Amino acid sequence: MRGDHAREHWVDVADGLLDAVTPYATPGHAQYRLPGRTSRSGPESDGLEGFARTFLLAAFRLAGDPAAAPAALLERYAEGLRHGTDPGHEFAWLPVADGHQTIVEAASVAIALHETRPMLFDRLDPGVQERVVAWLGGIVGKHAWPCNWVLFKVIVEQFLAGVGGPYDQDEIDRHLADVERWYVGDGWYTDGAGQNYDYYCGWAIHLYTLLWTRMSGADATVHRERLRTFLDGYRHLFAPDGAPMHQGRSLTYRMASLAPLWLGALFDASPIEPGATRLMAGRTLDHFAAHGVPDERGLLSLGWHRPFLPVTQNYSGPASPYWASKGFLGLLLGPGHPVWSAPAAEPDAGDLSLALPAPGWLLHRSEGVTRLVNHGSDGNDPDTARDDPHYAKLGYSTHTAPETGPGGRAENIDNHLTVLLPDGRATRRRRIERIGVADGFAASRYADGEVVVETASVLDGPWEVRVHRVSAPAGSVVRDGGHAVASGEPCEVTPGGLTASVTAAAGKELVSEIAGLHGWHTAAAALRHDENAFGTCSATPYLVGVHPCGRVSIFVSAVRLGRSPNAEGPQISVHGEQVSWNDSDGSRVEVRLGREPHYRRHGSVGERVVWTG
Repeated sequence: MRGDHAREHWVDVADGLLDAVTPYATPGHAQYRLPGRTSRSGPESDGLEGFARTFLLAAFRLAGDPAAAPAALLERYAEGLRHGTDPGHEFAWLPVADGHQTIVEAASVAIALHETRPMLFDRLDPGVQERVVAWLGGIVGKHAWPCNWVLFKVIVEQFLAGVGGPYDQDEIDRHLADVERWYVGDGWYTDGAGQNYDYYCGWAIHLYTLLWTRMSGADATVHRERLRTFLDGYRHLFAPDGAPMHQGRSLTYRMASLAPLWLGALFDASPIEPGATRLMAGRTLDHFAAHGVPDERGLLSLGWHRPFLPVTQNYSGPASPYWASKGFLGLLLGPGHPVWSAPAAEPDAGDLSLALPAPGWLLHRSEGVTRLVNHGSDGNDPDTARDDPHYAKLGYSTHTAPETGPGGRAENIDNHLTVLLPDGRATRRRRIERIGVADGFAASRYADGEVVVETASVLDGPWEVRVHRVSAPAGSVVRDGGHAVASGEPCEVTPGGLTASVTAAAGKELVSEIAGLHGWHTAAAALRHDENAFGTCSATPYLVGVHPCGRVSIFVSAVRLGRSPNAEGPQISVHGEQVSWNDSDGSRVEVRLGREPHYRRHGSVGERVVWTG
């Protein structure tokens, strides 16, 4: 069965990744200086990152089956600890500093030391132990950014508490209280104040809070139940072929998206059967392998399927992708664990429509593709209003990426409702103000100067129907874009009246389509080169309309992303500001935005959904 890999396969992949970085180790193995763009923190920090993140992978590989632990791997990281913490060594680690990347890497070192303690830390010479404790102890009292970074301090100080090192219990308690304030329900945390919903909820917040309980012996009940609830929705962020949702920052960590799945098995806190967990994780591993990850050198590059810097942040250095190590957390589960021994169980792969009210998302799956409709995550804290394309778009998917090259970022066509003002300025969706989320429905608004755009998304078969209520100066031009598709060859464009579709040939054809249902006068496609993480050639279908003389107007479009070349779209009617239609199930749908927004779906067999803002 595809993706059904034994534990030995994961060990082999981990060993391959660890072997591939050894040629880039500095003398003494304290740093791994991998090829690639230097981060904003500089080569010394990047070298430490190379040690810490591969040490994490080595620790999972070693601790899960100590009897099979390679002595050479243990010695390699023991040597790195000896030299990295020796201030007189040429490649000694930078001291931990306020708001510095060293805080992040100290947490990986602490987790790795905790998990391998009997075979590594406890066997170090006392002088080396003291130096390790002293280097980690530099974190006490240091400033961490008010996001998942506070948990790095919690992890390090908890490890120090367990080995008799310096720590501040008040700091640990205060930072855990910070995280508690970010909990929004349904297993979801925002990463710091604001609307920062992305993979950090799983591969950082859930991971570190539960590993803290593993270190401290604290009661894990609340964190386990939150993880269980989180996983009930999170498992649907993967396509049936293993492709993860392409949304949020630090996507270059790739397989780290698997960490919450393994974490659920590790803490007996998963709604997913053990055999399904193994299969889901294996398919994601295979998905990246099929797209050249790791590369021909055996290395993880800065990118997604291919090296692609626009998918990274300025804190990303050449070793940053090795937080993919978190995706190997399952190796902590020994060979006899049910996640490895249970019969394979197929995850749910059928059509899906699921509301996730906490992050403000709808998940929509058909034809092997999962789409995320976004009306809640903008990647901003209360004091900023950026429009990061990995957060601010109306939609994301497992098989497409936003256009993140300079041209795509500037023009901002894909999955965005833009108002082009008479003075030439184009509006941008920076801060999302939620209107509501219900079954098959989500809505939000954004304001940019004198323009206010309200958008409701309604799931209808393979379509997302978008109802836009636009308040803008007369003569403004309105534009709505679908998903950008990409591949290594030019995409095929199929215009037709008020419908535009683009097709990417990438093994199986992927079709992105947008249809103008009300208010539009033109359909077209934007073609780009080397602007997309999924391929060098990309294309986005879009619609254009002219705002009428009145201050408020209604535009309705239907967006589709799938494998079928043709799909019949909905037939709508617009009466004033109310939009109505019969959906693919025969239900009557009504949507109204404005001062008294509402959504009603009257089912053909009696079911009824009513939402009123």
